[in-house]
Amino acid sequence: MHTHLRQLSAVLDRTDAARVEAWGRRAARALRDGQRLFACGNGGSAAEAQHLTAELTGRFEDERAPLSAIALHAETSSVTAIANDYGYRQVYARQLRAHARPGDLLVCLSTSGDSENVVAAAKAARELGVVPWSLTGPGPSALEALSDETVAVPAPSTSTVQEVHLALVHVFCASVDAEFRVAGHTVFVPEGRAAT
Repeated sequence: MHTHLRQLSAVLDRTDAARVEAWGRRAARALRDGQRLFACGNGGSAAEAQHLTAELTGRFEDERAPLSAIALHAETSSVTAIANDYGYRQVYARQLRAHARPGDLLVCLSTSGDSENVVAAAKAARELGVVPWSLTGPGPSALEALSDETVAVPAPSTSTVQEVHLALVHVFCASVDAEFRVAGHTVFVPEGRAAT
């Protein structure tokens, strides 16, 4: 096996995936009750934030109703306007202040755990009554201090942290789908597709 893959496997063994599964179950209940999920990150972490929200608004593996999930970096006109007028540190926090309500969820992704705009979002979430969860690299970090719960991936390289974060995004989505099945919720079948 390639050295990188051996290192990745070792890090996966030391990562708290069970906590992310619990987040997925809690998120499913909140989303089913009309709450929203927001996600944010920078660079590769932004891509993973958008991957998460796409799996929720579309579907992961099971058919179910679309869920309200928003990747905050994807609203490019808002991001650029806020960055221009208030600084890049505020691009996520200001959007949360516009859209989030108490009981909503925020998933923060940051390999360092110290990205200023993501930290500002977590701080705003706490002020708004939004539940902040974070996926980071090795701690301690500013995000860990501001989040209700954090899974810190114990990997020295950014690339490995991001790979594990992507796997955890899939764990989260699988847990959401499983919670919908356990709850016995009616399976949503899109128009033009046959129920299975």
